Amino acid sequence: MAEKEDDLDIDSEGSEKPKSKKLLVIGLITLMMAISGGGAWFFAAKTMGSQSTDEQSEEGDISAEEKLPLNYVPLSPAFVVNFDGTVEISFLQVTIQVGTRDTEAVDVIKEHRPAIRNSLIMLFSSQNPADLNDREGKDSLRSDALAEVQRVMEAETGAKVIENIYFTSFVMQ
Repeated sequence: MAEKEDDLDIDSEGSEKPKSKKLLVIGLITLMMAISGGGAWFFAAKTMGSQSTDEQSEEGDISAEEKLPLNYVPLSPAFVVNFDGTVEISFLQVTIQVGTRDTEAVDVIKEHRPAIRNSLIMLFSSQNPADLNDREGKDSLRSDALAEVQRVMEAETGAKVIENIYFTSFVMQ
């Protein structure tokens, strides 16, 4: 009987070793497939992304200029305008910065600051203070101010160059 037990132990050990080798081989194959699949996905996504960006650039949807960081140019000092004396609110003080992605435009904006400030002072002083009490009124004024600044820059330089305008302080009294 002792011989039979030894035979059984050998068989059981022998059968376990091929099972563990099979599991190891299956695990390695699975790992290699996962790595190669991940690599294929990465390169496909990268290639597809660059093609769609190139196609959009050719179509004019996305330009290289839009990918540049935004440069903020302060229009210092703060704008202060008086309102008509018939309303309770008598003046507005606004601090503004404009944003452009064109680094060369920063100096051009600074050069034309007097013309920009003049146009914005005229715009701000013509406002009804009651319209500026809520967010919609301020957003509307900001939109009008952006259009005014872009109009001045286009008249002076032939290009709008300013992407956005930001109120960094807004006080009415």
